[in-house]
Amino acid sequence: MKKIITALCAIISISIFIAGCSNDGKSVSSTRNLQQEESNKQLVLKFYQRLFGDKDISAIDEYIVTNYIQHNPQVADGREALKTMAAQWIAGSPKTTVDVRKSVAEGNLVILHVKSPTPDGKYQAIVEIFRVENNQIVEHWDVIQDAPETSANPHPMF
Repeated sequence: MKKIITALCAIISISIFIAGCSNDGKSVSSTRNLQQEESNKQLVLKFYQRLFGDKDISAIDEYIVTNYIQHNPQVADGREALKTMAAQWIAGSPKTTVDVRKSVAEGNLVILHVKSPTPDGKYQAIVEIFRVENNQIVEHWDVIQDAPETSANPHPMF
C-alpha cells in the first residue's frame, strides 16, 4: 500500500509540474516582435547620434512627431519646443561620437545609458527612455546625474 501511495504521489507531482510548465503554445518571445524592437533601437541610436553627436537639429524634424510628449521638466511638450532647447544644448559644442554604453529595446520602448562629457571636462551619466510608434519618437523620459568626484567602488556610473 505504501508503494502505491508513493507512486501515486510521484505521478501527481509530475503531472502538476508538467501542467505548470505548459504555456498553451504561447511563449514570451513569440509575443514580442524582436525585429521591430531592433528597428526601434536603431532608429533611436541614429537620432541620438545625429542630434547630440553631429549637432544636426534637422534630425528632430525627421524622427520626432509634432505632438511629442516630453517628461523632462525643463522642456515643454512638442517638436518645436524640443528644437528650441536642443539648439541651446548643442550651441558651440563640437561634433563627436556619442558614447552610448548600453541600449535596450522592449516593445515600443528604447533605453539608452549614455556617458556624456561636460564643458568642464567631467561627465554625466544619462538614462534616456524613448517611446517609438510608427517609426517616429513620440515620447521621452530622462534621468541625468553628474559623475561624483569620489566613489566607494572602482566603477561608478558605468
